[in-house]
Amino acid sequence: MSTEHNLPADLRELQVEIEAHAKGYGLDFYDTIFEVLDYDELSEIAALGGFPTRYPHWRFGMEYEQLSKGYRYGLQKIYEMVINNDPCYAYLLRCNQRVDQKLVMAHVYGHNDFFKNNIWFSQTNRKMMDETANHGNRIRSLMERFGEETVEDFIDSCLSLENLIDMHSPFIKRRDDVSRYDFHPDGQDGGDDGRFRSKGYMDAYINPPDHLKEQARLKEAEKAKSKQFPEVPERDVLLFLLENAPLNAWQRDVLDIVRQEAYYFTPQGQTKIMNEGWASFWHSTIMTTKTLEPSELLDYADHHSGTMATQPGRLNPYKLGIELFRDIEERWNKGQFGPEYNECDDYETRMRWDTGAGLGREKIFEVRRIHNDVTFVDTFLTPDFCRRHQIFSFKHNDQHETYEIESREFKKVKERLLFGLTNFGQPIIRVKEGNYRNRGEMVLLHEHFGIDLKLDHAQDTLRHLHRLWTRPVHIETSVDGRPTLLSFDGTDHTIRPLGGASHDPEPRDRRRG
Repeated sequence: MSTEHNLPADLRELQVEIEAHAKGYGLDFYDTIFEVLDYDELSEIAALGGFPTRYPHWRFGMEYEQLSKGYRYGLQKIYEMVINNDPCYAYLLRCNQRVDQKLVMAHVYGHNDFFKNNIWFSQTNRKMMDETANHGNRIRSLMERFGEETVEDFIDSCLSLENLIDMHSPFIKRRDDVSRYDFHPDGQDGGDDGRFRSKGYMDAYINPPDHLKEQARLKEAEKAKSKQFPEVPERDVLLFLLENAPLNAWQRDVLDIVRQEAYYFTPQGQTKIMNEGWASFWHSTIMTTKTLEPSELLDYADHHSGTMATQPGRLNPYKLGIELFRDIEERWNKGQFGPEYNECDDYETRMRWDTGAGLGREKIFEVRRIHNDVTFVDTFLTPDFCRRHQIFSFKHNDQHETYEIESREFKKVKERLLFGLTNFGQPIIRVKEGNYRNRGEMVLLHEHFGIDLKLDHAQDTLRHLHRLWTRPVHIETSVDGRPTLLSFDGTDHTIRPLGGASHDPEPRDRRRG
């Protein structure tokens, strides 16, 4: 049963009606609390990520200014906002027309169902509204103790690194558990010194002192090698910093808060196309089959089409998501799947294919449950779909400052789309070494997939990493096809070509940081 929260009577009636329709279609969601706000209030909450009691920071104020000015100048409008929480909170814009409130409520129930049932949200904190309030109180307390500017300045560095997490770690065990009962085989604790058994009077000949020294040296080198720090490259850079950076207690607390919230928001980035597509699918279904009145048709069509509009060179997650779900439902209703269908290479035959399977609704609920955007697009984006919806890959023409069609080839289109979705289109960075040259320096590794790092962004990242690590930081990458080491020592940025095993050639470029 949904929770009423100071809603006007007409909106309470709408909520009851639309919730009943959503349940009738099989949607399964948390209790829903709707609140009605004016645009300034909604912009403020949107700038805080949907959490009114989140910790204070200038970045949220800047985002509020952008949202409120965009609304005043007619450039943008937020119709709704919905929060992954139990109960689920959703915000309605007070000035919306009645038809918009219907659309928004139906859209919210689609999101709510997705939050509750999609596996990628299964590890998120369902009491995040309370948790962010606790975070806000802790940080406000720290600001009172250590100074607002000091704490906010440190938050700047943490927020600049918030994407350096391992988005798959909630589902994958990356580390072996260490037990105090794990002993060396045969009861030894590495005590084998390389001696051969011998009688006392022969020991100096069979176990010469120089040989034993060399064996001890080799053993220590092997032990040091086996204890590489970290033992394997660490994808969760924030966790590595929490465990190993020389932070004091309040700094560690702030970094932990930023990391927790980064993991909470990660599934929303992983499922943007699916989540918006699913919510749009259901608001479209509920509105057009259940609750839309004839007098509201034109306004609904205008607002829905505006949401689905696409521009060259830009991906509209609402449009791609809803059309893919519709395509999946139609294909599984008609039996357009399986070996026989996939082996048919005649376009007209495929278009007429209809076995009356009627499995479409069941299939889209299954898809909603188990996929994220990468697997969703990889599995269900087909050549027929791209042809029908005229999906091309675009590239930017720097000379003419325009986007132009790069390819109509399906493989190229799909690769470009998946490339932009993998890791949110951001570089994959790991901690390779935490004690480089035995000086406590950190070395990061950039997994290069054909696109160079933006040097200004990389240098900003190194600067903020240095602030937390306090020792020189480096990142191995590739620049113009050549292995390169970017470094920051607290004063200067350097760019050095990498050759062989050494990282110490003369700097190619030096910039004051």
